[in-house]
Amino acid sequence: MGSAPDAAPTPATAASSTSASTTERPLDATWSRPPDAVLAELGTDARGLSSADAAARLAEVGPNRLPPPQRDPLWKRILVHFDDILIYILLVSAVLKAILGDWVDFTVILAVAVINAAIGFIQEGRAESALEGIRNMLSVNAEVRRDGAWARVDADDVVPGDIVRVRSGDRVPADVRLIQATNLRVEESALTGESVAAAKSVAPVGADAGVGDRSSMLFSSTLVAAGQGVGVVTATGTATEIGRIQTMISEVRSLATPLTRQLDRFGKLLAVLILAMAVVMVIIGRVFHDFTVPELISASIGFAVAAVPEGLPALVTITLALGVQQMARRRAITRKLPAVETLGSVTTICSDKTGTLTKNEMTARTVRTGGRTFAVAGAGYAPVGDVTLDEVDGERHADLSDDRDLAALATVMMLCNDARIVPDGEDADGWRLVGEPTEGALRTLGMKAGVDPTGWRRVAVVPFESENKFMATLDADPDGGLHVHVKGAPDRVLDRCATQVGPDGAPEPLDRAFWDAQIDTLGGQGLRVLAAARRPAADGTTDLDVADVADGLELCGLVGIVDPPRPEAIEAIAECRDAGIRVKMITGDHAGTALAIGREMGIVDAHDGSSAPAVLTGPELEEMSTERLRAVVRDVDVYARTSPEHKIRIVSALQSHGEVVAMTGDGVNDAPALTQADVGVAMGIKGTEATKEAAEVVLADDNFATIERAVKEGRRIYDNIRKSVLFLLPTNGAQSLVILVAVLFGLTLPLQPVQVLWINMITAVTLSLALAYEKAEPDVMRRAPRDPKASILDGAYVRRILLVSLLIGGATILLFYVERAQGVPLAEAQTTAVTMLALGQLAYLFNCRFLDRSSLTLDVLRGNRVVWVSAATLLALQAVFVYAPFMHSWFDSAPIALAEWGKTLGLALVVFLLVEVIKWVGRRWTARDHVPALVERHDAS
Repeated sequence: MGSAPDAAPTPATAASSTSASTTERPLDATWSRPPDAVLAELGTDARGLSSADAAARLAEVGPNRLPPPQRDPLWKRILVHFDDILIYILLVSAVLKAILGDWVDFTVILAVAVINAAIGFIQEGRAESALEGIRNMLSVNAEVRRDGAWARVDADDVVPGDIVRVRSGDRVPADVRLIQATNLRVEESALTGESVAAAKSVAPVGADAGVGDRSSMLFSSTLVAAGQGVGVVTATGTATEIGRIQTMISEVRSLATPLTRQLDRFGKLLAVLILAMAVVMVIIGRVFHDFTVPELISASIGFAVAAVPEGLPALVTITLALGVQQMARRRAITRKLPAVETLGSVTTICSDKTGTLTKNEMTARTVRTGGRTFAVAGAGYAPVGDVTLDEVDGERHADLSDDRDLAALATVMMLCNDARIVPDGEDADGWRLVGEPTEGALRTLGMKAGVDPTGWRRVAVVPFESENKFMATLDADPDGGLHVHVKGAPDRVLDRCATQVGPDGAPEPLDRAFWDAQIDTLGGQGLRVLAAARRPAADGTTDLDVADVADGLELCGLVGIVDPPRPEAIEAIAECRDAGIRVKMITGDHAGTALAIGREMGIVDAHDGSSAPAVLTGPELEEMSTERLRAVVRDVDVYARTSPEHKIRIVSALQSHGEVVAMTGDGVNDAPALTQADVGVAMGIKGTEATKEAAEVVLADDNFATIERAVKEGRRIYDNIRKSVLFLLPTNGAQSLVILVAVLFGLTLPLQPVQVLWINMITAVTLSLALAYEKAEPDVMRRAPRDPKASILDGAYVRRILLVSLLIGGATILLFYVERAQGVPLAEAQTTAVTMLALGQLAYLFNCRFLDRSSLTLDVLRGNRVVWVSAATLLALQAVFVYAPFMHSWFDSAPIALAEWGKTLGLALVVFLLVEVIKWVGRRWTARDHVPALVERHDAS
C-alpha cells in the first residue's frame, strides 16, 4: 500500500464534534474494527487534525506522558544523607559531649553533621534537576500530520485522533491503530516479553485478542524494527497499554558509580582505623599519662572528628554533576553517569563516517552511464549548478531530450526518493533539506538535470533497510503507465540487473565487469557510489515487495556523491592520536571510498609497517575466524561494507586486547554494538530512539569532535576528583596528627574538638569546592589513557598524602608549643594553631591545582576564579573566628596579634614550597620508572 502523498486538502476541524468520551478514554477494541470506523469515532480522518483541534484536545486530555515515579518522602530523603559510617562517628561524638554536659561542643558537632547532610540534600536536588534536563533533551519526537502536512512535534503534544507516521528505528509515541503498513515489524518485548519482533498489518483481529496478538495496533514506547506505517492515535499518557501497567523504561541511571562505591569502601576502612586509633589513644593516655576520663573522651572525639573527611562524598558528587552539566553544554549528553569515569580511559573510538566524521551535506559530483561521464556543479542542497558533458569539441550542457541515459538515471533518482528540497525560511537565498542527506543530494541532482516530477504518482514502496541496502518504488507516470524504480548500493542493484541503458536510452546487455571497475574508480576518488535501475510494471499492479525486484532490472548508471569531511573532526582525530587513542572508521561505504576518506582525515597512515590490510570489508570479516580477527583488529583502522553484526565482532575483538572502546551508532541495529562497547555513543540528530536508549552518551550535534571533547572532559572530571581527594585527606590527616601526638606524649591538646570541627566546616564550604571548577591540565590529551581498574590514588599519591599530613600537622604542633613556651595563654595559642591549619590548607590548595606539574608558576594564580572566592571567604571566616567575641564563647578562641598572623603565613609558605619539592621528586621518579613503559604502550598501539 502506498504512503500518503506530501500534500492534502486542509483537514476539517473536528473539535466541535468530538466528545470528551472519545479523547479522555481509549476506545474499546480498536484493533477489531476497520480503520475507517476508528477514524470516524475519533472525529478525524486520514488528513489529520488541524493545529487548533490538536491544541483543544491537548488541553482536554493533557500531555502524552506517564506520571513521574513516586519519590521518597522528604524526611526519608533527608535522613539518607546521615546514612554514612563517618557521619555515625560524628553523631556518637555529639551524644558523648551531651552526656558530659558540654552543650556548646554538642551543638557544633551536630551542626557539622547537619550541614554535611544539607549539602548532600541540596546537591541531590541539583543532580535530579540536571538529569531531568537531560531527560527533556532526550525526549521522543513524533511525526504527525497537522494542517494537511507532515511535521515533527514533541511526543508530549500528541493527542487522540492525530495521524502519525513511524519508520524503522522510531519509538512509537502513543497507542496507534494502523491505517497503512509496509513490511512493518515492531519490537514489543517491553510489553509482551516476546523477543521476536511482531509483524503488523492493517487487517482487524478478534476483539478478544491478547496484547501480543493485536497485529493492527502499535503500542506506546515500543520500537519499530523494520518497515514503515501510518496510523491514528487512540490513546495517550496513562490511557495507553503501557500506561495502565506502569512500565517505563528508565532513561538515566542513579548517581552510584564505581568511583563512589570505591570511596564508600574507603570510608568504612577509615572508620575502622579511626576507632582503633582512638582506643589506642585512650589506653596510652590513661595508663601512661594519667589523663582523666573526660579529657580522654574529649581527646578521642577531637581525633575522630579531625580524621573524618565528612565532605568527601558530597564533593565527589558535586564534581561529577558539574562535569556532566559542562559536557551537556559541549553538546555531549551523559545519560549514564559511570560513563564519565569510563570516558577518561577510552583507548579506541570506533566511529561512523557519514555525518559524524563528515558534514552530512551530500553533493552529487559525478554521473556515470553506460557510455559517458557527466560532471555536476554546485554544492549542498541548493538546486543551482550545471550538469555538463566533456566532448571532443569541448564541454557542453546536458539536455534530457538529447541525453536519454542521463534522463533515465535522473528520473529514477528523483522519484525513488522521500526527500524534499524547500526554501529555507531563515535564509532568503538558502535551501533546506527535509529528509535524508543522500536522498537530498539525489533529489538536487534531479532538479539540476531538469527532471519534472509533476504528474507522477507513487503507488507502492519498498523502504530502505540495512539488510537489503536498496529502496524501490512503484510509480505511475502522467499517462498512467507503471514503472518500478530502484536505487541503492551498487553491488545489490547490479545483482538484480540483466540489462543496462545505452547512450540513446535503449536497453543493451549488462557489462558487469565494466560497472565493477567504474565503482572502484569512483570509490577510489572518495565518492559514495549509488546505482539506479528501472523496469516497466504490468498494468493494474498495486503492491511491491522485495521479491518483485529480485531480477530483470535495467541498470541506468551510477552517481558519485561526496560528503566533505568536517575540518574540526580532522583536528579532533589528531588530538586523539596525541592522547594515545586510536580512531577506527566503520562504514557501509565501498572500500575505496572508505580508504580515501580515512587517508584524508588522518585515520590511516600512509605506511605503518604492519602486515594487516589497510581496510577490511564485511565479506572479508565474514571469512575471518575470531582468532584471525583479533590478530589484525588493532592494526586495521578502516572497515567498509559492514553490517551491525560486524560492529559487535570488531568491538569484542578490540576488548579481548584490553582496549576500552567507545562506539558510535545511529541505526536501530546499532544498539547491540553500543551495548557491547564500554561507552556507547548515539547520534542525537540522526540517531534512532533505540540507539539513544542503549547509549551512555548522546551527541547533540552528531559531530566526532564532540566525542573528543567528551573524552577530554571525562579526563578533566577524573583529574579534579583526584585533586579533591588529594587535598582533603592530608587536611584531615594533619588535624588528627596534632591531637594524636599530644595524647601519645602526654602534652596539652593544641586543638579542642569544636575547633577541629570549625576547620572542617570552613574548608568544606570554601576550599574543597574550588577544585571541582579546575580547567583541564595542559597535557590532559597528551597522556596515555588511564587503566580503568587502577585505584584513584596510586602509591606516589599515598606517599604525598602522608608527607603533607606531617608537614601541615608538624607546623601546627611546632607553632603551638613554641607559643606556649613563650608564655602565650592557652586560648591564644590554640587560636594560632587553628589559624596555622587554615592557612596551611589554603597554601596546599594551590599545590593541588596541578596534580604533578609545578605550581611555581603564574598559572597557579589564574584560570579558576572560584579559588580566589574560596580563599577570600576562608580568610573572612577565620577573621571572625579570631576576633568576634561570640566566637570566643563558642569555640574558646582568642584574638591574636599581627606577629602570629605573620608566623602562620610564613609557615604556610614553607609548606607550599616543601610540597613543591615533594612533587618535583615524584616527577623525577615517574620519569625514571614510567616513561619507558608508556613509550612501549604507545608503540604497541
